[in-house]
Amino acid sequence: MRLSGRKPSPTTKRWIQRPRVVLLGLIGANIAVFVAQLFLDAYQPGFVREYLALSDRGLRSAYGWQFITAAFLHDGPWHLLGNMFLLYLLGRDVESIIGQRQFLFLYLTGTLAGELGHLFLMPENSALLAASGGPAAVVVAYAAILPELELTSMSLFLLPIRLKAKHLGYAAFSLAVLGIIFDRTAAVAHSSFLGGCVAGWFYAHLLGFGRPSILQRALSQRRAEAERYNAMTAEEFIAQEIDPLLEKISREGMGSLSRAERRLLAKAREKVSERGNPDERK
Repeated sequence: MRLSGRKPSPTTKRWIQRPRVVLLGLIGANIAVFVAQLFLDAYQPGFVREYLALSDRGLRSAYGWQFITAAFLHDGPWHLLGNMFLLYLLGRDVESIIGQRQFLFLYLTGTLAGELGHLFLMPENSALLAASGGPAAVVVAYAAILPELELTSMSLFLLPIRLKAKHLGYAAFSLAVLGIIFDRTAAVAHSSFLGGCVAGWFYAHLLGFGRPSILQRALSQRRAEAERYNAMTAEEFIAQEIDPLLEKISREGMGSLSRAERRLLAKAREKVSERGNPDERK
């Protein structure tokens, strides 16, 4: 389907889907590590949790490789299937939008943030199978990039369930918080989900997607106010901003002014000096 409704010209280049090298590579790496994990668990029980999963005790023993090995560990086949399903289903669109390089950085950032979140939020005796951090970052980044996109799935009774991508992001974050609160057992996989969600949200916003945060809106509003004041002449500034303040002072006294209003009075001195020295405005 062509949105323009026009036929392509002979010189029009056809859009070619790039091979999903990064996405398929990450899925392949997760599957390969899981197979190796099964063999290790079968022939040497406890080795994966002791030496490969991320734990506070392991880091104190200088097992720094756990940051890398734990990033691809799963807590069973269902954990693997769920992560890879979400990664492939949503990762295709995210990789196409932000590019393969940024997609890889997003996944790795989510994984690292998930591991750090586990170290800060979970007990010292817990060990992390951290493969959920990367997919969590992809899920939340998808929700930030395409918040109003409707996703359709089928329930057990084949009834279509529709929800927007942003609601999927909210649900992922809520489940991550609940998991941190109620499940703090020795070997966990869910604790990397919270850090991954936060990393996905920040990464998408750094790339320019999503609604502006409270801080961004405050900075933008402050910048717009500064530009408006600079564009005013001294007479306009005094008439629109200072005269109402002087009336308020005459009615309620100087103590009734807020900090913002006191800053306006300070700006009035600058405007008056500009009127007295017109060369400074050039």
